[in-house]
Amino acid sequence: MTQSLRAVRVSDRVYWVGAIDWGVRDFHGYLTGRGTTYNAYLVMATKVALIDTVRAPFTPELLQRIGSVTDPEKIDYVICNHAEMDHSGALPAVIAAVKPERVFASGRGVEALGRHFHLDHEITGVKDGESLSLGDATLTFVETPMLHWPDNMVTYLADEHVLFSNDAFGMHLATSERFADEIDEAILKAEAGRYFANILMPLAAVVSKGLEKVGKLGLAIDIIAPSHGPIRRRAQDISGILRLYSTWAAGQRRRKAVVVYDTMWHSTDMMAQAVGDGLAAGGASVRVMPLKSCHRSDVAAEVLDAGALVVGTAELNRGMLPAVADALSYLKGLKPRGLIGAAFGSYGWSGGAVQEVEAALRQMKVELAGESVRVKYVPDAQDLAQCAALGAQVAEKLKAP
Repeated sequence: MTQSLRAVRVSDRVYWVGAIDWGVRDFHGYLTGRGTTYNAYLVMATKVALIDTVRAPFTPELLQRIGSVTDPEKIDYVICNHAEMDHSGALPAVIAAVKPERVFASGRGVEALGRHFHLDHEITGVKDGESLSLGDATLTFVETPMLHWPDNMVTYLADEHVLFSNDAFGMHLATSERFADEIDEAILKAEAGRYFANILMPLAAVVSKGLEKVGKLGLAIDIIAPSHGPIRRRAQDISGILRLYSTWAAGQRRRKAVVVYDTMWHSTDMMAQAVGDGLAAGGASVRVMPLKSCHRSDVAAEVLDAGALVVGTAELNRGMLPAVADALSYLKGLKPRGLIGAAFGSYGWSGGAVQEVEAALRQMKVELAGESVRVKYVPDAQDLAQCAALGAQVAEKLKAP
């Protein structure tokens, strides 16, 4: 087979040998509009180690990139930082092709990989802080449970100060460029935020503990090599993503409001625009997001640093519209903290939909900042003034310390 896919050198000993998924647009409910990468890394020491694999359909790409550096059968060790199949899917095929001496994972990773693949090959469990000699280099394993599965760990190559961070510090972004300093900063920040919001937001407290744990270890980090997205090799890129994670994990919120709604005959749409105008007039930064054109994961990304969530719906079968129920269910699972909010909507018969929204917001521990506005059929000027007043009330509440 002609060698066309090549590895990318990351440092003296480390090569990127992963795969680029240009076409993926859904990642268990998260809209990946820019695709993703499945990053795997080859450490070329006396003992050759492969850090993670790729999603199963991309196994040939992985093996071809490895082959551009060395014969895959020369790999001695395979490290599995995380058992989820976007990282471990190729593991059975890799074991068959490489025939490694040993495969390593965290204790919980051993169990998870066993349940996933029912492998004949033994998986060796490693303990938190344990090191593995590669002859002229050393790998150290640090358990980071619930970032974002119980089995997660990161691997550190002390000799070159490389942190293989798995799902931490990554993003879903397919590019031909492998390094963050080759990509527009605005894209990096947006996609890192989307990734944190849709995957790590419910685990914010755990993220804080993980950052604290790595900090206490005093690891010198010159390169962050995540499992999705670009590699960070400049000091300002590394400090930048650490700072963002610290901010997001702490739940720091701006004077920003997200207005999410769905409409049937445009009545709720008219109300949403009025609520948004009231918020803006009150000094809040506003994102008005109609669910006919905005995906639930887009909403989550905006909620990440927002202080208010205002939700509107028309009524269907005495309840909220399905798109609104979907978005609220998704957000509830992500557990955003410290939000205030409000509800509004139109109805024709019973008027129960807005009460459902109120109940959903309360379940999310969103503090209701004003009395809901409900309009029968089509809002008039007075109704829209009430909506604007609701927006202004929420904006005023956002001023409070």
